[in-house]
Amino acid sequence: MRRSLIAIAAISLTLATACSKPSAGEVEKERPAALGGAAQETQASAESKGHSDPEGELGEGQAADDTLVSLVNKKHPLDKAYVPEDLVPVDVPTVLDNPEVNQLRKEAAAALSKMFDAASEDGVKLYARSGYRSYKTQEALFASYSAREGEEAANRYSARAGQSEHQTGLAMDVTSESVSFQLDEAFGETTEGRWLAEHAHEYGFIIRYPQGKEDITGYIYEPWHVRFLGVRLAASVYESGLTYEEFVGEGIE
Repeated sequence: MRRSLIAIAAISLTLATACSKPSAGEVEKERPAALGGAAQETQASAESKGHSDPEGELGEGQAADDTLVSLVNKKHPLDKAYVPEDLVPVDVPTVLDNPEVNQLRKEAAAALSKMFDAASEDGVKLYARSGYRSYKTQEALFASYSAREGEEAANRYSARAGQSEHQTGLAMDVTSESVSFQLDEAFGETTEGRWLAEHAHEYGFIIRYPQGKEDITGYIYEPWHVRFLGVRLAASVYESGLTYEEFVGEGIE
């Protein structure tokens, strides 16, 4: 039954996208340290400044969707004017000083706190590096990455504005002191990264871009990027061993 509901949600997203031109932007992931530190500095700089969407400015992407289970990717973009109405500051240790990226939607923020507390009880110290990012922030990040390394390279690790889960306010990049608070594939092999992979679903999160699934998700392996779906759905996705695209039957071509 849950699978059917998710499929229906995915179909609704497809119909919404078909009724409007896809957004031209992309950005959602921080530049992985393994691919070079300069872009991480660019990301941190852009995030520290922040770029807010002007209220009432309608974009050309898919209609805004406030549901927790929305599939957002290169095929299913958000409207450029979409800003979650229930964003709140996260109450966990953070890396960056920018208030914008230290926010999540209310339910996701509460779940993140529970997850970080549980990790701490197990002797694991997690840090939140980047949560909500506006369309404008994503746009600036992707433009910077493209200028530095070329659009093809940027497309492997960064989402165009509108195609970013971070714009939903339901995604958080998690890091640790063991990887110098950066976003690095090596995080997946650390005590913190392994704890996150094993327990995130218990608090409603999934590792959104798993290893070996790059052709399906459209992005490189990101052991740091978690997406909130709610406990029941996250557990189902985790137990299936599938990416979210596979779970709802919407792979990236």
